[in-house]
Order: sequence, then structure tokens, then C-alpha cells
Amino acid sequence: MEWDGPAILLDTQPYGEGDLLAGLLTPRGLWRGLARGGASRRQAAIWQRGNILAARWVARTETQLGAVSAELVRPVAALAMHDPEALLVLNAACALAAQAAPEREALPGSFEGLLRLLAGIDIAGLGLTALCRWELVLLKELGFGLDFSSSAGGNDRLAYVSPRTGRAVTLSEAGDWVARLLVLPDFLIGEAPARLADHVAALKLTGHFLARDVFGARHKPLPPARAGLYEHLARRLDEGGYAG
Repeated sequence: MEWDGPAILLDTQPYGEGDLLAGLLTPRGLWRGLARGGASRRQAAIWQRGNILAARWVARTETQLGAVSAELVRPVAALAMHDPEALLVLNAACALAAQAAPEREALPGSFEGLLRLLAGIDIAGLGLTALCRWELVLLKELGFGLDFSSSAGGNDRLAYVSPRTGRAVTLSEAGDWVARLLVLPDFLIGEAPARLADHVAALKLTGHFLARDVFGARHKPLPPARAGLYEHLARRLDEGGYAG
């Protein structure tokens, strides 16, 4: 069996002498393969987390590990290297995909969303907004989609999400329950610009359901890279940061 096509490198692990075990998110889902010589200096630029690749996977049977080779399409890791926040976003997104996506099960929306996120990782402000929106897509494709539908009208608007049901709540519905609800930033349901406080609120929202429904069900914590990104942004907000 074999396939070739676009892929996003999510992670690598040393495998023997000079080889790497690579995890790739593709239109076909999460696939792992042996990259022969991947740890060599000659191939080092290819096998960096977050890079967009043209990959080829080959095995005698579908159940085997398979061998993977690739050409570099976009050096996302290098582009993010000089922007600490972009690097945090890249690592958080790749860690989530690597640990949340079931192997060899197509998640087309999550793949396309992560591709768009990484394509804009070196453009200021795009990475965080894309990450927040992508996490909603990932939750939906994993079977834990949030419900932002509403019949709100007039001056009423969606403003919160129930942490229990994942359903959006309007200002009038919130009432005395506001302190127990999760804030729903406007940019998640429209094209409103997002500031730092909006990104922090959005990551708290999606992080709650990722931790409870995706990783909690597996008795695992949220990946440290994702938890670390939220903590970094929350500290910036507490210190008076304002850039989005």
C-alpha cells in the first residue's frame, strides 16, 4: 500500500541510528512512518515540527508502520523561529493534533484548518486567531462540537457558553449564572477583530472542552504545549498586555 500528498509534520522521535519516527497529519488522518536518515544533517530542515510537506508513505500492507519520505513545501518551523509567540502557537497546535487525532481516521476540516493556521504563522496576529477557530473545528470533528446557534434577537446577543452542555447563552439568558459561564468572544462567531483578552477567553473556552471531553476521557492532561500557551497569554494579560 502507498499514498502521497500534502502533510503536516506534527512530531518526531528518534528511531534507531539516524532514523526518525514521524507523525503526519494528512487529508487521510494521522499517519506515522519511518523516515530513513531523517536525523541526518542533510534532512534536518525537512523534519521540523509544523513544516508543510509533500509526503509519500509506502508499506507492504496497510497495517505495517511504513516508510515515509518528503519534500519541504513550506518551512513553517523556520518562519516561526524568530517569533516566540508564533512558536508557542505552532507547538500547541501540533501537540494537540498529534495527541487528539485518532490514527488513520480522516479529519478533513482539522487538516485544512491547521494548514491555514501554519500558512499564516509568520503574519502577526493571525496565528492566535486561527488556532482558536481551529480548535473549534477539531472539537467538532472529534464529536464534541459546541452549539453556537441561537434565536436571539433585538439587542440580545450570544455572550457565554455553558461549561456543562457546550451551548451558547445570550446576555438575557445568563442572568445570575454569569460567574459560572465561559465567555464567548465575538470573533468566534463572526469576523470581529480579536484582542489579547479575546484570545485568552477563547483558549479558556476551547481548553475546557478539550481537557474534559478529549483528553479527560483518555485520563490524560491537556498537552503541556497547549497549557503553556494559555498560561503565557494569561500572564501577558495580567501584566497589561494589549496586542492581539
